[in-house]
Amino acid sequence: MNGYNVAVVGATGLVGETMMQILAQREFPVDRLHAVASERSVGKTVEFGERQVAVEALNDFDFSGMHFALFSAGAGTAIEHAPRAAAQGAIVIDNSSAFRYDDDVPLVVPEVNPSALAECRERGIVANPNCSTIQLVVALKPLYDAIGIQRISVATYQAVSGAGRRAMEDLVRHTANMMAGKGRPEEPADAEEEEP
Repeated sequence: MNGYNVAVVGATGLVGETMMQILAQREFPVDRLHAVASERSVGKTVEFGERQVAVEALNDFDFSGMHFALFSAGAGTAIEHAPRAAAQGAIVIDNSSAFRYDDDVPLVVPEVNPSALAECRERGIVANPNCSTIQLVVALKPLYDAIGIQRISVATYQAVSGAGRRAMEDLVRHTANMMAGKGRPEEPADAEEEEP
């Protein structure tokens, strides 16, 4: 085997694009990469390293032959399609909140509990915590191992980028209006999930 076959679900979103950039930058051994998204993105291309990859439709995508399916398309999309990907043989790594509280889906931060990956055999799905939690537990793990931790209280401020491209565009538009003395636009900002 020369490498792994990887499907990135949500490839046209901010996080999906970043996943592909990291795979390329770290020279992850990819044999075939599939950029998967909603029907409205079919026909577009996304960048993977030095090449352009055509976007394929999620509803019709066959995950058999995929070693990994990286999901970054929101909880609803993950709930609907991740079990299908796993049933077709891919190991699903889901970035949404969909499976974080499922007892039979391991919640993994590789720097903290890599052995939990073995638990993904039952459903074929691995979840990861929220981004703030990941950073926190990576920093706390050595302290926990050395002296133990009984309780911790945390407050976080989440980045608007976590709500997707539309939320980022709304923030830019609203900020520009405020800076120009126009006030906030009348229409409500949509807090939609990132496009699958």
